[in-house]
Amino acid sequence: MASSFGHLFRVTTFGESHGEAVGAIVDGCPPGLEIDANAIQSELARRRPGQSPLVSPRVEPDELEILSGLFNGRTLGSPICLQVRNLDCKPADYETIEDAYRPGHADYSTEAKLGLRDPRGGGRASARETIGRVAAGGIARQLLTRDVGVEVIAWVESIGKVGSSRPDQGSISREMIDASALRCPDEEACSRMEEALVEAREHGDSLGGVVACVAKAVPAGWGEPVFDKLTSDLAKALMSIPAARGFEVGEGFAAAAMNGSEHNDSMLFRDGKVRTARNIAGGLSGGIATGEEIRIRVAFKPPSSIARTQETITRTGAEKHLLISGRHDPCVAPRAVPVVEAMVLLVLADHYLRHRALTGWPGPMAGPAAP
Repeated sequence: MASSFGHLFRVTTFGESHGEAVGAIVDGCPPGLEIDANAIQSELARRRPGQSPLVSPRVEPDELEILSGLFNGRTLGSPICLQVRNLDCKPADYETIEDAYRPGHADYSTEAKLGLRDPRGGGRASARETIGRVAAGGIARQLLTRDVGVEVIAWVESIGKVGSSRPDQGSISREMIDASALRCPDEEACSRMEEALVEAREHGDSLGGVVACVAKAVPAGWGEPVFDKLTSDLAKALMSIPAARGFEVGEGFAAAAMNGSEHNDSMLFRDGKVRTARNIAGGLSGGIATGEEIRIRVAFKPPSSIARTQETITRTGAEKHLLISGRHDPCVAPRAVPVVEAMVLLVLADHYLRHRALTGWPGPMAGPAAP
């Protein structure tokens, strides 16, 4: 199974939703990087369940254990093993539905692929798998901060039919985002999102959402055409997140309704660098970073576990009225925010090392010198 991601900065995640532990192995991180374990723990705290009445009530401390790859707090250049133990497992919640295919879940497709599945939670398809991604993303963030100064910030842009005002992305800070339990920097929209989630939960239902993300200070030139474009690697990374159903960069699908004269962006010099006037392309052109902010959006479906009776079948084909119990999120978007950040960071860390290996660092200057 393809549980590994990346080329030079390579990450393998392991573990199941109700197994002993989950985590990741990071291979290819350069030696000598000083690791702040508390910073990684803070990333995990943003992702963990039980943060508010609007997310899953599963109680997990998600305490990080770093088992290898460090000496005196610095990376050795060897594989780094990051682990979090599962402590609040309730596999009994799934005993009555072990032989049934839950609507919207990966139960049947997993069995079609492997011939069997772990019926406790979602197994490898569970959002609990993303703990390894977030922990590994914490390593990538520290590498990119030290060497390049890259900053990656994500936030909830909409939940259900409630959207935010989409403020200037350059003005959004992590403090603004984390001030809200829903990870939305728009206070008025956040209040309406909470109302929508409460109403959905009262009706035994769930809602989808959109997470926006911006990557700042990514140097021009990163990206490996043709098949490893920065665009395509970001799309692959973000669409691999559980419940992700759509990816956009720049104007995304809205570009299909534009004229070329609208979508083409004027080129100019600003602060001694080649820039674009409006960043319509979202910081990527030809799959290569332009030096502008990389702007992306990810759409997430409503969680499939809902408190309503649903029609399905068992492995033998018998019809079944299914009511799922357990602890589930009414919307994944708020807890997906650190996961989106992590996957963007992992892609950028890999492309940073690939660009450095190909060109040296900082590499050839993109474009002519300022007049």
